[in-house]
Amino acid sequence: MKFYDAHNHLQDDRFAGRQNELLAACEKSDIVRMVVNGACESDWPQVAALARENKMVLPSFGYHPWYLSERTSDWQKNLEQFLGEIPSAVGEIGLDRWKPDLSYAGQEEVFLAQLQIAAARNLPVSIHCLQAYGRLLELLQNNPRPQRGFVLHSFGGPVEMVPAFAKLGANFSFPGYFLHERKLRQRATFKQVPPDRVLIETDAPDQLLPPEKILYPLAAAAGQPLNHPANLVAVYAGLAEFLDEKIEPFAARVGENFQRVFGGF
Repeated sequence: MKFYDAHNHLQDDRFAGRQNELLAACEKSDIVRMVVNGACESDWPQVAALARENKMVLPSFGYHPWYLSERTSDWQKNLEQFLGEIPSAVGEIGLDRWKPDLSYAGQEEVFLAQLQIAAARNLPVSIHCLQAYGRLLELLQNNPRPQRGFVLHSFGGPVEMVPAFAKLGANFSFPGYFLHERKLRQRATFKQVPPDRVLIETDAPDQLLPPEKILYPLAAAAGQPLNHPANLVAVYAGLAEFLDEKIEPFAARVGENFQRVFGGF
């Protein structure tokens, strides 16, 4: 079997320079491709460097809504420059009305600017959304989208909205965090996602799996646990079990879905 991580942050400083070690473990676990998402201008160079050093990494560049206050006046020019230098995707972009003390002002403007770039270049785009799914749907309905579709990262929206998003070209990415018992609603939503639109992610170093499902324990220098990207295999197994599917055909189908969205990069 081959495994594909639709969304992580391998460049994160919490990994403390251990990226090559992590990638080696991923390779041994038959992980063949991972989308590494930048979140702001300051980490885009790290994402690009990882992609140049390892063919497993598919770089993605975008401004996450949490970091919009850090953007420079040339942020859009810089984004297009990175996208032009190396085959890549757009993301992580999005809308967030959940994070405390985070201003919503400017989020839609920056989101739409990045969505337009992705649509014009027909690049895959990874979208973060918290407590703004209704507005996200409106924006996607009323603006150009990449023909190859887009990814709703860690989709936790209402199950009733799945058909509307799918009609627009959405792919729904499942993180290991949803395997926690208390996340039954989020897991159950994936029973309603069209099988050809399911993707799997780690969101490493975040969104830890339940302790009993962790294959690769990892701790930061400060001692707090981190999500190792090689835990991807356990995420596949966990969702396949929940959906009552055999892992081999399930993994093959998820791989086909990944290639449809991210293939050619």
